[in-house]
Amino acid sequence: MNPKLQWLRNKMSSLDLQGLILTNPVNIRYLTNIDAEGILLLTRKDNIYITDARYIEAVHSTLTLYDEIIVYDIHDVSKEDYENFFMFCENVGFEEYDISYAKYKEYIRKYKIHNFVETEHIIEKQRMIKDEDEIRNIEKACEITDNCFSYLLNYIKPGMTEKQIANEIEDYYKQRTDGLSFDTIVASGENTSKPHAVPTDRKIQEKDIITIDMGCKVNGYCSDMTRTFFVGEVPEEIKPVYDLVLKNQVQTLESYKDGASTRLLTKMVENDFKLNNYDLIHSLGHGVGLEIHEPPYVSYSSDTQLRENMVVTDEPGIYIPGKFGVRIEDTVQITKFGCISLTKSEKNYIII
Repeated sequence: MNPKLQWLRNKMSSLDLQGLILTNPVNIRYLTNIDAEGILLLTRKDNIYITDARYIEAVHSTLTLYDEIIVYDIHDVSKEDYENFFMFCENVGFEEYDISYAKYKEYIRKYKIHNFVETEHIIEKQRMIKDEDEIRNIEKACEITDNCFSYLLNYIKPGMTEKQIANEIEDYYKQRTDGLSFDTIVASGENTSKPHAVPTDRKIQEKDIITIDMGCKVNGYCSDMTRTFFVGEVPEEIKPVYDLVLKNQVQTLESYKDGASTRLLTKMVENDFKLNNYDLIHSLGHGVGLEIHEPPYVSYSSDTQLRENMVVTDEPGIYIPGKFGVRIEDTVQITKFGCISLTKSEKNYIII
């Protein structure tokens, strides 16, 4: 059997679950590689995928013999079929963060479920630790992101707009990958003070500061990298802020390792920023995988221990409203005694 499905069945047994309904498409893809509309049922004996007729062929082409998944066209499933799927199942699990209360009631009625049990992110917790194939895909996405950034440093010229640059990034990724892992951020001048700036018609100017936050997907797995750089020269007022952000970004990389506390890591950066009269206004980092933002979260409100083969970002930033902002971000793999930066682009003063 598919090893991820076997792991899940073992987990179900330990939780006294005789059945499970999976509705989160990301979790379904993680378990089966299926990237099509549908619902996955784990009954006492079978793994069943119910989908629309439009996706039947695509689902079958994804699956291999060892997946052992029975595929149904939703229009061929009768009322009696639904009622029999979980017959003799005392407890059936569901993804409580993915369905509405209305859907919850519908499933109880449709499947004749005796006891519907919350599963408390069991799959998301497992997804935090990446296997070799997952890491390989993220490494490739990060390599292409680095290559894209190298290309941009020669492409960007004064007079271009933020939107023009963002479109060039999207075209670059479309030719080489599954596409963007999130909407690209291209911010220049005073727009860099907005952490989630949306590209505008503002034109790049001489002596500008530019922040680009970008990533792509390879086989569904994401990359995420931010660089702040300069046109012509680095303004003197920005140097101390850039140096402070870079210092903390590098120190965090040096502290990332198996067993490190996400809360303590964040507190270290927050304290240093406060000593210099700045605040860390967003998380220090987040997990990266099939989703661009997924557990673990590196923030003061999340006390998680990093573990070997987690993939997370390291992205401190300082933002001065109406003036400028600086953020530097890498995607990294946690190891037993440190971390490996999967994005490798230059971080010291970058001038185009």
